[in-house]
Parts: sequence; C-alpha cells; structure tokens
Amino acid sequence: MIKPSEKAARLIDGINAFVRDELAPLAARENIIWGEPVARPLLNDIWQRSCELGFYNAMLPEALGGAGLNVVDLCAVKEAAVLTGSPLAPHILGELSGPPRVGHLFKVASDYQIEAFLRPICRAEKAVCFALTEAEAGSDATAIGTEARRDGDHYVLRGAKRYISGAPYADLAVLLAVTGPGRGPHGISAFFVDLHGDGVSIDNDYSVMSGGGAHGNITLEDVRVPVENRIGDEGAGFKLAMGRITLNRLLHCPTMLGMAGLALNRSLDHSRTRKQFGQPIAMFQAINHMLADMATELYAARSMMYATAANNDAGGDIKVQAPMCKLFASETAFRIADKAVQIHGGTGLIKGHPVEWLFRATRMMRVLTGTSEIQRNTIAKGILLPS
Repeated sequence: MIKPSEKAARLIDGINAFVRDELAPLAARENIIWGEPVARPLLNDIWQRSCELGFYNAMLPEALGGAGLNVVDLCAVKEAAVLTGSPLAPHILGELSGPPRVGHLFKVASDYQIEAFLRPICRAEKAVCFALTEAEAGSDATAIGTEARRDGDHYVLRGAKRYISGAPYADLAVLLAVTGPGRGPHGISAFFVDLHGDGVSIDNDYSVMSGGGAHGNITLEDVRVPVENRIGDEGAGFKLAMGRITLNRLLHCPTMLGMAGLALNRSLDHSRTRKQFGQPIAMFQAINHMLADMATELYAARSMMYATAANNDAGGDIKVQAPMCKLFASETAFRIADKAVQIHGGTGLIKGHPVEWLFRATRMMRVLTGTSEIQRNTIAKGILLPS
C-alpha cells in the first residue's frame, strides 16, 4: 500500500491531536452526536480554529496557503480525518463549507472576486455551498431551469435549487443558472450569490438519510446579482463546474473508505468486548468471517484508490479509473457498513450510534456525487469508445 509523504503524515498527526484534545471534548460538552445539526456559531469556532492550525486550507496548493499535497496525500489526509471517528470530522478540512469547494476558482476569478469572496472563504470568515441540483435536474445537470436574465449591470435570478449540501449554514453560493437561449451546457453561467440577499430564501426543514441541518433548498425570487459576480465568461459555467469532475470522483473515495474503515474498527472493538454464551463474539465463525470479508474488501478498495491517485500524480489518464473507484468505493463502503450493523446487533440500530449513522451515510454515497449508474455509464463509454 502506498504510504503518505512526511508532510501528509505530519498533517494527519496534527488532525488526530486536534480531534483528541479539542473536538472530542467539545462534542462531549455540547452533546454533539452523529447526524444531528450543529449550531452555526459552533461551526464558526471550529472552522476558525481549524484555519489557525492549518487544516482548513490544507487541500489547497501552497501558492494559495495550502499544504500543496499531491493526490495520494490528499486521499490519505481525507481518509485519516474520517477515521478519527469524530462527528465533527467533516468540518476539519472545510469540505462542506470552505476552501476545497472553491480552490479551483482562483484560476478564473477576477481580482474583485478573489478579495470579496474567495479569500474570506479561505479565512473561514464566510461559508460557501455549490448550488447546481434542481427538482428536474439531478443526474442530467444540463437540464437546470433556474434563469439569470441580464438587466444592465445586474443579472436577475429566478428559480430553485434542491438538496444543496451546506446550504443551511452557507453565506455564499457558487450557483449555476441559464443565461443563454434554450437549454444545454453552453447556455449555463456560474455566479457568486449572496445567500443573505433580498429575494433569497433557504428551506432546510427536512432531513436526508445521514441526518439534518446540512442540506437545504435555495429559492431565488428576482434576485439581483451584479455582473461582476459572474464567474468567468457567460455560458462557461457548466464547463467550469464539470472541469474537475474526474478528479473529484476520485477524491470522494477517501471519505467513503474512511467511513468503511471506521465501521470496521468499531466492529473489531465490539466483537472483542461483546460477550455471548461465555465468550467474545469474535470467537464465533459467523462473526470473524464477516470481519475478514470487511477487511478484504476495504483493502481492495483502498488499493484501487491509491493506485489511481498515484497514476494521476504521475501524469496518467484516470478518466475511466476515477469513476471505477467511485463506483467500487461507494458500493464497498455500504456493504462494510451493513455488516457492521449486523455485528453490533441491537446497538447498531439505535439512532445516534456511529455504526447506525455510517450505514445511512454510506447508503447515500451510492447516489450523491454521481450515482452508481452514472459511473457505470461513464466506465462503459470509456472502455467501449477509448479515445
């Protein structure tokens, strides 16, 4: 298995210490449990502290204040954050609110946009979300209906975004809307939208499978957005959004495999300490065979991920391998979490237990960030029609 660099290893040690010394006591003190909403003021404190320690921006290039990690190291650091077992782990690297969502925009953003939006996000002063999905535009992202009509020095936005991760606590959205005639990728533009502005409302009175407080719908009713908030050229928004899709598919894998690894670790601990019929349940063949299968599948998925990451770092083409990894990692993580629930028995069914949350969260991963079926479509196209 590929090992992380010394730089990444130091980051991982720092993240483990941050969780042990600060986040774990905080979670206990505030009674933060898996899948439950976290108050925005508390999130602000976590983001700011993570920024001070150098974790919040770690996924960015060095020129932007990040750690300058290659993809192998990014995978290692992301996986390690999840493996800490903290319910606050998703906020350490800013993946739900911060720099990883906008780092690639520095190349196309104007000087004004960098100072007004991107740098405040990197300083953890503002939180951001990515708003693309709509009721009739999920896997078919080019079918969005939200419109942006030019009116002098502004665009007037009208429409609705649905199931947007991070929306309930975001200050800004990188939002895609139709500016050109008809529908399709060439008529879509991207904007920075102030979510506290007139005509914007956030509906988050629902919970997804992984819990509440982290997803919401954004409604825009004649929202006036300055032209200077448009990101890049008019009509270039969809290309901008999809430009990193191959790498992003790969970079979702360490989160999923971190969940799977956490489910395995919890199951190992439980099987050693839980006794039935006078002995630890790990002594029963039915249990240790499940553990063996979990460990084997996790090893296979991690090997696949790191091999693909190393190929990317070496300049290789991963346009087929990345969706393979996303497909296999998401399906594998769910199977491992399912076995973890079985091993834990009744305790694994209780809401708020880590294993119960991992089961729900990993099930979502087979739908989010590109369904398993979309990954299969991409893989099939790549192997049938190689370029």
